[in-house]
Amino acid sequence: MTYAPVDLFDLGLAATLVVINGALSLALQLGLFRQLVIATMRMVVQLTLVGLVLTTLFEMVSPGWTAFAALAMVAFAGYEIRARQERKLAGWWSYGLGTSSILFAAMLVMIFTLTTQLEADPWYHPRYALPILGMILGNTMTGIGLGLQTLTIGLVRERAAVEAQLCLGATRHIAMLPVTREALRSGMMPTINAMAATGLVYLPGMMTGQILAGIEPTQAVRYQLLIMFLIAGGTALGTMGAVLAAGIRLSDGRHRLRLDRLSAKGTA
Repeated sequence: MTYAPVDLFDLGLAATLVVINGALSLALQLGLFRQLVIATMRMVVQLTLVGLVLTTLFEMVSPGWTAFAALAMVAFAGYEIRARQERKLAGWWSYGLGTSSILFAAMLVMIFTLTTQLEADPWYHPRYALPILGMILGNTMTGIGLGLQTLTIGLVRERAAVEAQLCLGATRHIAMLPVTREALRSGMMPTINAMAATGLVYLPGMMTGQILAGIEPTQAVRYQLLIMFLIAGGTALGTMGAVLAAGIRLSDGRHRLRLDRLSAKGTA
């Protein structure tokens, strides 16, 4: 069984649903029309360009170009992590911490998978490496962004309590532990919720795509389970690394809270 290709008419027909959303936003004065138009245009342009780039990379199968594309994806993910922070770390840390955390976690999980479970030949083949990396990056980016957001806001909110414990002789790690735990839970909860709902509530995109392509459902399920395990591992590694490193950055060796290392609220 094969599925019919999607042509421009099919896309236009589906896009009418987005037009209806925009009309409803205007009618109900939700203030979402402009954001919806921009998001839709960005999505169309980005996916079209990605399709052209992937087609070229699939034909070349070059480790250098695959690595370049992967690093570009990581760089954009790091930017998105930074952009989602209400209280950013000052200086280079605002971009570097999230980017380095997601780079370590996503690359480690991706290389582990390509060289063991999938055994792609060659292991760096972009047909396997880039889609897997994209799925891991998207979820890990969310986890890191939520974790850092919760940590910085929590430390600002609980500043008096944290500093009181420090004055009583607690180490910075003990004093910050409640906020750190909250940040880690916040970062990993979306992935846990997705894992709990997968199958009964919704069928994930990769599994659905494989079923539409004619792969047996049981085999599609195995691939989806593999991806979910990778996402869970990457999200946990990235979130934990980013939150713990940010906690160290927002304190010092003399066990003092250093919120002066945060940018002023609302600044870049």
